[in-house]
Amino acid sequence: RQTKEKKIVLQITKRLKKLINSDPLMEAYLIRDSDYYIPLNKRVSKARKVKADIFISIHADAFTSSKPNGASVLVQATRRADSEFTRWIQNREKNSELLGGAGETIRKTKDNNLAIALADMKKEYTMASSYDFAEHVVKQLKKVTKLHKKKPERLSLAVLKSSDIPSVLIETGFISNPQEEKRLNNAHHQQKLAKAIYTAVDDYFAHNAPDGTLIAAARVREHKISRGESLSVVAQRYKVSVSQLK
Repeated sequence: RQTKEKKIVLQITKRLKKLINSDPLMEAYLIRDSDYYIPLNKRVSKARKVKADIFISIHADAFTSSKPNGASVLVQATRRADSEFTRWIQNREKNSELLGGAGETIRKTKDNNLAIALADMKKEYTMASSYDFAEHVVKQLKKVTKLHKKKPERLSLAVLKSSDIPSVLIETGFISNPQEEKRLNNAHHQQKLAKAIYTAVDDYFAHNAPDGTLIAAARVREHKISRGESLSVVAQRYKVSVSQLK
């Protein structure tokens, strides 16, 4: 096998970044943009610095046998997430800024039970969001490539340990499989993979737009008119002008 994983995944990632940045409502940041190594713990830190709404780690799988093939989508195992959560709570003064709107309350409260409850809600929300997004990715990937796992899989992975950012790891295929290695080196196949991941991101945020983002502001709302409702009543409810509503 001549192909290096780092080369393949960087090419796919750059294609994905270009697709995301062509969307006026989203912006992509790369953990690395050339051939150098970023320690696992610093990857999430870099995502936090840009206030990322989702974290995507792209890889190419390998095995001792050349038979396995197909893409997989991974999310954090519950046990690993619980372990990381315990560490956070023990040092909540330092980590409170990572917990969104409840962060200040978690930091200042002397009620340990309240701090734990609020932080646990955040962790559970992040894990549920990660799995939700992972299902969107699986749905799109199966349209362009064979799947090794037909559902998101939970594994204990350091790069997915974040309790505050929905995170997934995408194995785009097996470079240890000769046929799949050839496809992963193909520019057209790389573009199809990138487009599939972009579509998953777009679909996910269409239903889960983070508050305060451009996506949330641009989200289309549907309202079924009831008997007796006027345009002015509906406009007032949604805080838009009658002319905008028309």
